Amino acid sequence: MRYLLFATLSLAAVGCATLTEDAMTPIAMSFGDGSPGKCQLTNKRGAWSTDIPSTVSIRKSDDALKYDCETTDGREAVGSIESEMGAKIVASAVFLDFGITDAITDKHRKYTPSFVIPVAGKPENVGNSVGRNVYSELETLNDLHNRGIISDVEFESEKKQILETN
Repeated sequence: MRYLLFATLSLAAVGCATLTEDAMTPIAMSFGDGSPGKCQLTNKRGAWSTDIPSTVSIRKSDDALKYDCETTDGREAVGSIESEMGAKIVASAVFLDFGITDAITDKHRKYTPSFVIPVAGKPENVGNSVGRNVYSELETLNDLHNRGIISDVEFESEKKQILETN
């Protein structure tokens, strides 16, 4: 009887997700337009470098997985993939550890299994003979607007001027 009690308490101490979940999770990643490239991925549990498109094995964590990517033609994409709570943490309470072990290991967390990295379309050099990049100018203007450096009126005026001179 003692051995049965000891085995039951031991199982309860390690929790549900700790027994059934791997600490690593695969994420299939690609750029929205199908371009090849490279990405740097980070969360508090580690850092990874990968070619895109590919499937990369990431350590589960309770923080967002940040990505900093670049296509082979130089377009950049920066953002994050949120970590979500897995359903197995609830079952952990049944094993009497109340999720403590899983909270420490983050094995109950998950990232989406497939992620398409949004990337701007390939810029076309249209316009004047020096190859002015209208897309880049609009992107810079939008950044200034989003940061509050220029007002809505200034943004619309400058945007109109860029588009008309093209």
